[in-house]
Amino acid sequence: MSLSTQYSTGAYVKPAAHIKAQSIVEIRFSDNEISEPVAVYPQVGKTGCEVSNGRVNYSGRLICTLIYLDGDGKLCRVQKGAEFSHYADEESLAPAMTAHCALSCERWHVKRDGSSFVVGAVVGAEINVYAPSGRSCLSSAEGASIRRENVAMYSTAPFTGEGEVEDSFDCNAQDVLVPAAEASVTSCTCRAGEIEICGEIYLTVLAVREGSPVCFDRTIPYKCEIPCEESLIVRPAQCAAEIKDLALNARVDEDGGNCRVEFGATLCFSGYYCDSEEISAVTDAFSCTNAVECIRAEETAHVPVGYKNFTQRVSGLCATKAKLDYSCSFLAVTLPRCEYTRTECGIEGSVTAVLLYDKGGEIKSTEVNLPFVWTAEGGGEVKAYACGVSVKQRAEGECEAEATLKISVAECETHNFSYLSDLKEGGELPANRSAVSVYVPSAGDGLWETAKKLRRPPEDIQLSNPELVYPLTGKERIVVFRGKTN
Repeated sequence: MSLSTQYSTGAYVKPAAHIKAQSIVEIRFSDNEISEPVAVYPQVGKTGCEVSNGRVNYSGRLICTLIYLDGDGKLCRVQKGAEFSHYADEESLAPAMTAHCALSCERWHVKRDGSSFVVGAVVGAEINVYAPSGRSCLSSAEGASIRRENVAMYSTAPFTGEGEVEDSFDCNAQDVLVPAAEASVTSCTCRAGEIEICGEIYLTVLAVREGSPVCFDRTIPYKCEIPCEESLIVRPAQCAAEIKDLALNARVDEDGGNCRVEFGATLCFSGYYCDSEEISAVTDAFSCTNAVECIRAEETAHVPVGYKNFTQRVSGLCATKAKLDYSCSFLAVTLPRCEYTRTECGIEGSVTAVLLYDKGGEIKSTEVNLPFVWTAEGGGEVKAYACGVSVKQRAEGECEAEATLKISVAECETHNFSYLSDLKEGGELPANRSAVSVYVPSAGDGLWETAKKLRRPPEDIQLSNPELVYPLTGKERIVVFRGKTN
């Protein structure tokens, strides 16, 4: 046998790496008026990300707001920023690849250093890398029997973009100390030439009213469209939202005692969708006379199918770092955040917030920690956000907290597909010289499996045994006739 093969080629994009990295960023506050730090809110945003040989380089900006008491016991704030750059190594990376990087402040602390205070923040980076690649598919093989099937082949299409969100509202306060916000995605859809992203911003505002701290929570829905020329048809996509810049301007009505708040945020989006193309691909082959080696390509695609969104109220005993008793008067709960880990049936973690309270006429603060477990069927990437946290004393020394969890689940379908990328000819097989052979098939065999076992072209089996109905039951008898050869 002389095997002659032909191939078809094509380009596609595939996920190449998922990398997690950390860096430490410090900001020093040297204000001599700082008597005691009360709360810290770090806000991090990405400024750049690029791939080089074996490395992803990323940079960002950390803006830290420090709430403190001055010498007179008055709540004040000071804000400083710092730029940083870091990298993550991975041997397989190359400059032709594309990287999406999402930054977050995973934890932070405040320490005194002489007359200054230093805020140290651990900045986490979650990086998805996409690589251009090529497919080589066997299209024909003269001298062998081939099996063709319709195979859906997928290519990952990453996208990025920015959107603006604005809102305005009134709050009963005389001054705003710090706004804190997180952005969720509740749906993401490709349309012709654009990506439509819907979600919510969970805003917490720590303010001052009549000299005492108060906290306001607000949920701001948004819808943003970012351009994407490659998007042609309507399909689900998966996306992450990050607050790049946050601005809050407050105008106080001195007569009415109200505060008009103008809110603005720049959101940075990064995500992907999947293009699919169904082709007639060669998925198997054999020769009647020679052994052949089938070189098979196996691929997996995670195709977005949509979002599921949940609201869960959690409550129970909470832990506090400070010892609290009935001499403490609770004032406000602010800066909530959600820390959790994924489990087989949901997530488990804790809601953390800062409790401001009055003790003996002095404002103090402590961290509050409320554990929770959330269960749900199915898989998908889970994002959880905390808002509306409240704390009360159930008994002296025992605190009870309540919080609202906003949970979004980005669901995907996993598609595994394969095809022949090459065919190599082997040695000659021993010939069956019988004029007639009778075979007993296996139950469930189709025409292709039967022909492959008998080393006869499928059309010959069909022609010589037209009464067979596939798949076979295993009770049939298959007759193979061989013509006389000289």
